[in-house]
Amino acid sequence: MDWNDAIFQVISLHTFSNVWYWLAVAVTWSTASHWIIGVPFDMIHRARRNGDQATADLEAIVAINVRRLIAIADVAGLWLMGFAAFVLSVLAMAGFYYGFELAQGFFCIALPLTVVVILNIRLSMSFARSQPTGDDLVHALLGLRFWIQTIAMVSIFATAMYGMYHNLSLPLGFR
Repeated sequence: MDWNDAIFQVISLHTFSNVWYWLAVAVTWSTASHWIIGVPFDMIHRARRNGDQATADLEAIVAINVRRLIAIADVAGLWLMGFAAFVLSVLAMAGFYYGFELAQGFFCIALPLTVVVILNIRLSMSFARSQPTGDDLVHALLGLRFWIQTIAMVSIFATAMYGMYHNLSLPLGFR
């Protein structure tokens, strides 16, 4: 046995039957639904409950993050979109055309996360135009969180279904 075999016995690149992949999926979607436009959910919840100073803090951090996201989109948005399309295309081709399971797993995470990033940028642009405050701001952020969690649930379900199909289609569990 050489060192390559030893390493690949310890580090399995089989995605859908690996507990580490599913842990990464859970952490990814938990993080995505916790940070809405770069604002932690506990700040939104605190502003909804306490009002006054918590709402002022929320408005300030939302204004900062909206300007930050719009600046990034203005300066490098087209390049980032092209790079994201390239990465998604490479993952799709490597995963589904060439059968590389790790690329399939990354694609199942990256595609819905791309939709979440687009939703965050669109809401940031909407906030830059309308500049909501108070309850309107909280409701808009909670609405985005709802859609992020919906995308997460659909994504996890679709990934689990595809993963089960993939694992069951292998002959006697051998690769």
